[in-house]
Amino acid sequence: MERRTLLKMIALLTGGAVIGGNAFLTGCSSSKESGLKERLNLTPQQIAFLDEVADTILPTTPKSPGAKAAKVGSFMKVIVNDCYEAPDQQVFLEGMDSLDAACNKMHKLGFVEATAEQRLSLLTAIDKEAKEYMAKKGDLPNHYYTLFKQLTLLGYFSSEIGHKQALRYNQAPGRYEGDVPYKKGDRSWA
Repeated sequence: MERRTLLKMIALLTGGAVIGGNAFLTGCSSSKESGLKERLNLTPQQIAFLDEVADTILPTTPKSPGAKAAKVGSFMKVIVNDCYEAPDQQVFLEGMDSLDAACNKMHKLGFVEATAEQRLSLLTAIDKEAKEYMAKKGDLPNHYYTLFKQLTLLGYFSSEIGHKQALRYNQAPGRYEGDVPYKKGDRSWA
């Protein structure tokens, strides 16, 4: 799957432009080249937190492993460090604290300690809030949940697990077939 096609699909799924999309299209650059002030040094606990958020967005199903198995938290760290501008890096970092605080407020538990149902209800409410925010944002910074969701989708569907277990992957597809029969329940092609 081409990078541009994947970015278009993620933008369509999340209801907006892909944040940092220009960096994905032109290639990531080092912090010195892009003018980023500093790299985020995420702790293993923060990466585990991001894995839990990603796994709530794309959980394990009977047919494929979830985002946690694809190590999306580590992917997020790399992309945020190498491709995001300083304001989006700050939103991302503060977003982890905001998400945990919102979970504490809603369920009296931190996000990692919450049950799968509690996490899902929280992320559903925040997703709605993020869509409303992004619709009227203007010059405001990006919403942190939009960053999390887009990176989860990009990280998962560009991983080996996403390609080979969630999608139908055929490394050497052979000849072009423009009209392939679809059976209900079939996975999409990678």
